[in-house]
Amino acid sequence: MESSDRRLRVAAARAGYLSTGDADPGAVSDFVAASWRRSQGAGVAADGGEVPYIGDVDTTSRLVRCSQPIIDRLVEATADLPLSIALSDSKARVLARVDTTRTIGLRIDSISLAPGFDYAEGHIGTNGVGTVLESGRSVHIVGPEHFHERFQPYSCSGAPIHDPMTGHIEGVLDLTCLTEHSTPMLHSIVRSAANDIEQSLLNDRSLRQQALFEAFLRIESRSKTAVFAIGGQVTMANALAQSVFDPAEQRMIAHHATYLMEGRQAVDDEIELPGQRLAHLKGTCVSAGSEIAGIVVEVRAVQEGSTPRARGIRHTTKRTTGFHSAAGAATSSSSPGALDQDSNSPLWRRACNDVAAALYRNESLLVTGEPGTGKVSLLTATFHHVHPGSRSIELDADDLAHDGTDAATSETGAPTLFILRRLQDLTPDGVTKAHAFLDDIARSDRPVCAAATVSGACADADPVRELLPHFQRSTSVPPVRHRIDDLPALIRQILAKHSPGRSTSLSAAATRTIARYTWPGNVRQLDEALQAALEKRPVGEIQCEDLPGYCYQTSGRTLTALESIERDAIVQALRDAAGNRVQAAASLGIARSSLYRKLKSFGIAVD
Repeated sequence: MESSDRRLRVAAARAGYLSTGDADPGAVSDFVAASWRRSQGAGVAADGGEVPYIGDVDTTSRLVRCSQPIIDRLVEATADLPLSIALSDSKARVLARVDTTRTIGLRIDSISLAPGFDYAEGHIGTNGVGTVLESGRSVHIVGPEHFHERFQPYSCSGAPIHDPMTGHIEGVLDLTCLTEHSTPMLHSIVRSAANDIEQSLLNDRSLRQQALFEAFLRIESRSKTAVFAIGGQVTMANALAQSVFDPAEQRMIAHHATYLMEGRQAVDDEIELPGQRLAHLKGTCVSAGSEIAGIVVEVRAVQEGSTPRARGIRHTTKRTTGFHSAAGAATSSSSPGALDQDSNSPLWRRACNDVAAALYRNESLLVTGEPGTGKVSLLTATFHHVHPGSRSIELDADDLAHDGTDAATSETGAPTLFILRRLQDLTPDGVTKAHAFLDDIARSDRPVCAAATVSGACADADPVRELLPHFQRSTSVPPVRHRIDDLPALIRQILAKHSPGRSTSLSAAATRTIARYTWPGNVRQLDEALQAALEKRPVGEIQCEDLPGYCYQTSGRTLTALESIERDAIVQALRDAAGNRVQAAASLGIARSSLYRKLKSFGIAVD
């Protein structure tokens, strides 16, 4: 159960915030304090008022339909806990609610958590629906952490539900109970259930899978080459593809085709496979209605030099004087995301060569890619290798908007690279200053050049488009999910950086676990995960249980995602309690009889 002492401290911190505007950091998290400030800034009163009723919501939407089986299972799994399970859309409007007991349902009715009501944070303050949408992350809000006093008798655990194709938040799943029944395990349960709903949304895309399969059969029937079809979790290959390319080559082709598919472009490309063999890819994306179902590519092995190469896609070690070593500089321990000679990813090698070629010639360069992929690290390491004794200066949108470039552009004889970050965030005035700044660099007779990094999703933003004429080259840094074969080298570099002089490694099982995870935060998130593992095991071989919970799954009988999360929580509670089942049940907030039933159901044996 949640500590009553903690709730008292939070209540005191809330009272202090309402009177002084300052939240006690020792009593309330920065996350909750930020939500209080947003609530107050939106004009939410700490008491009084009603939850707005919208009424016009689609209670038969695809989200509701795909969520219903998961909600039904959740009701069964939490039958011994008085709980309300609510589903909202992406605008915080409640679509559905199910109660495990009539009593809790009557209590929840009093706070209008019902279909048609608007739970946006800007209307009712901190809560398990609106705060999820404001922050983009799951939340566990207990008692006085709610900004409005009406919700303080309750505990709310909410998690975002993402569209598995677009990544956009489609809605929120919320678990609400009285504070005396609150337990941190509800936070894990709601996140797991939200993941199950996302999987249900993906499975509902059957029309896409059918369109991809039909396109594969149509192209394969007339083609005399290897044919691959890739879409979501589906990969198909004809007999010729399986005989011409070994499993590692097939995986590399599939990764590259998936990357091209994300750009929604026709494919006519060439990549270098292991052993210096080339493969030519030709194909198109497959659509199902307005959505992309996947991609079908025809692939043939070619001899080097027999066909024109797509610009920069090959690792042009023999043909690009000076560039290969420059890109290789980015493999230093200070830049764990950078690989060239050790990389099996054609996409990463292309990015290395593009950056090296541009910086060697002092050409302005635009680098795109998802957050955390190592764009700035690649630029700085490569520039310092190409130009020994050089310096690099990072400037973000705020620096440009507030005349922060004066000191940075002071005269210097050393070769200098200016890296402009977050171009998409520039204000109109900032764009004007960026134009002038980039013009000055282009006209300068000093050894200076400019590069800019942009998040891939923001590459079409107005400020970026306005500044494109200033750049002579562009390249894209691939996300980790398209560099799976590079993971062993990435892991070695990150471990070496954070445990210098120590003997550290990953077990085979932990390596497989890391390879299965999609790493939405890319190299930065992988770095954080391995740092967390090193805190648990600073020397020796890191095991699966040392990794953060979000990146591993337990073995044993086949469990649902919800059961896996629940079992992990039970095992950890038993470890913390040295095997004492009474203490473990108390810490989990469940009855001892429920714990025994779950121990048997999940096959958990603790000495």
